Amino acid sequence: MHFTPMAFASANQVNKNELTIYVAPNGDDKNEGKIDQPLASLIGARDMIRKHKKNTGHSGPITVLIRGGAYQMLAPLELNPEDGGSQEAPVVYKAYQDEKPVFSGGKKLSGFKVNELGIWELELHESQYYKWRFDQLYVNGKRATLARTPNEGFMHIAAVKQNDWIKGTGRAVEKAQHVFSFDEENFSHLKGVADEDLDNIRLRAYHKWNFTMRYLDKLDKDSAQVYTSGGGMPPWNPIKEGGRIVFENFAAALDEAGEWYLNSKGTLYYIPLPGEQPEDAEVIAPVLDNLVLVKGDAANGESVEHVRFEGLSFMHCHYAVPPSGSEPSQAAAMINAAVMIEGANHVDFVNCEISKTGQHALWYGKGCHYSTVERSYLHDLGGGGIYLGETKAHEGANHTSHIKLHNNIIQTGGLEYPTAVGVWVGHSSDNEISNNDIGNFYYTGISVGWVWGYAESNAKRNKIVNNHIHHIGWTLLSDMAAVYTLGKSEGTVISNNIVHHVHAYSYGGWGLYTDEGSTGIVMENNLVYSTKTGGFHQHYGANNTIRNNIFAYAKMYQAQCTRVEEHRSFDFMNNIIVFDEGAVLQGAWEKIDIAMDNNMYWNTGGEEYDFNGKSFSEWQKFGQDQHSRIMNPRFKDPENFNFEFSSKKAIRRIGFEPFDLDASGVYGNETWIEKAKLPSRILAAFDEQVKLNMGKE
Repeated sequence: MHFTPMAFASANQVNKNELTIYVAPNGDDKNEGKIDQPLASLIGARDMIRKHKKNTGHSGPITVLIRGGAYQMLAPLELNPEDGGSQEAPVVYKAYQDEKPVFSGGKKLSGFKVNELGIWELELHESQYYKWRFDQLYVNGKRATLARTPNEGFMHIAAVKQNDWIKGTGRAVEKAQHVFSFDEENFSHLKGVADEDLDNIRLRAYHKWNFTMRYLDKLDKDSAQVYTSGGGMPPWNPIKEGGRIVFENFAAALDEAGEWYLNSKGTLYYIPLPGEQPEDAEVIAPVLDNLVLVKGDAANGESVEHVRFEGLSFMHCHYAVPPSGSEPSQAAAMINAAVMIEGANHVDFVNCEISKTGQHALWYGKGCHYSTVERSYLHDLGGGGIYLGETKAHEGANHTSHIKLHNNIIQTGGLEYPTAVGVWVGHSSDNEISNNDIGNFYYTGISVGWVWGYAESNAKRNKIVNNHIHHIGWTLLSDMAAVYTLGKSEGTVISNNIVHHVHAYSYGGWGLYTDEGSTGIVMENNLVYSTKTGGFHQHYGANNTIRNNIFAYAKMYQAQCTRVEEHRSFDFMNNIIVFDEGAVLQGAWEKIDIAMDNNMYWNTGGEEYDFNGKSFSEWQKFGQDQHSRIMNPRFKDPENFNFEFSSKKAIRRIGFEPFDLDASGVYGNETWIEKAKLPSRILAAFDEQVKLNMGKE
């Protein structure tokens, strides 16, 4: 249908200052965008807005109403400065009424045949002739497992050798070869690797707070050795003898229901789960590397302004493993996000969903300000949830600040890149992270700061308040916490959060962790329980305040500190520590410069109180805890994690101020609150892993 821009304007405007455009799954981007003649895509709506503005000079509010249903995205929605609005006239992409539009960056696959082994097979012509590859696959709404060995647990490395090729100038060698040797039992997992799979097979090695992913240069079955190359191992965190490793992406590893493999000839294999049939299965391979791109230039005054996404769902975003694999990267800060934003002000996501990604969900990069993500559901993520700022510091308009993340559910991430975190704040300041539910990640829940040591940092005045952070770490990585901080962070407040079920493979698994150079941070009114090595740990930092918190039931130590420095490290005041096993304090407590008093300690499992190898009275001789008490704080049922007070008489003696335990986490209608509860199978699996890790089974 042919129409003029002016005719379109009169048809779709409620009045001369408002424009409404409709999009529907059965639409056509050649239509007029009316409710009975909708467009077919977000890109079609964006292009119509551009044309309308150009032809009419329209400057009023614009709303794109999107009907419910499934949309296949053929390209990312890219917004530039011309696509924005103003405070009085925003551009809104919004679900129509209570309908649910779902945008997929994937391609549905069909035509599977079942071979004599019961394995599904599909010849992909795009892979055969155009070398199309993908690193994630979704079957019936679930992330399938890329064929791996062993299926459970890990192989263990017998020996590691690094041959330096290019030294470079950094602490780590610039380029090196690595030779991993295995004993006969461990190497048996690789005996079946076929020559045609050598270009595809990858290793994933887990070491402390990092993991390394590499393709293989050589597999020597006679010597039980694997050769790879890449960056030299960081001397502060190398892969060592006894290290844990798995191998993936080869045909011989395809041996368990739910696994898949795409060979070099373009044949896709999948072992179905019980009850799955190829004729009615939905199999989706992600195609697009991004789903939404917002590209402004803040430094030159060309930001994307006042755009809101509301009620939309985005899924199936691909992250391709690069030919070099993945070098160790804390917080998986080297990968991108399904939704990438830079140079943007007031670009908001409200009541949205992002899921089934190979990478992070959403990233406000450089030059972003005064934007909000609220009541959105981010889950089933290959990487992390929401990232703010960058690993590089920026000044002026390119410094990201004043982002609000409020009342969101951010769960089940790190599925491809386990070092990813729920919320990451790099070089970014003045952000609010509040009332979010963050759970089921393998590394850290919230990470703030990106400077190691006391060099100047611009990650200041961030507020992490009223969040519920739980089931973090599992037993995969180490040196991690529910809330982790780095560098000089004056004005940062971490308060009124409920943190629990934090565990690590070896050391670590803390609730609150002030790491290298953390400075000027206040941690108060937090409830932290069921951790591995402490509700609180400070590696090193300056002038931090830890007050009026409840730290309960850590398994090894209730609180730790490490490095002795000449300045005041932290104050530890008016806290309650309740436990039934392990030491009260562990580390450099007698030597570190701290002020520690008016705390309460209570062992619900007996009468032993280990203050870094000393009794309470011996500990007090160092001048600390002079007015602190060993006393029952009178919680109602602490063994079952009910930390309400049956009486406040005892806590008044240390000046403890009760705080509202019901104010943390998400809020709203019952459906939203129920959505934040992890399935019971995940809770049970976490507890089982903790028992095994602690040697209790």
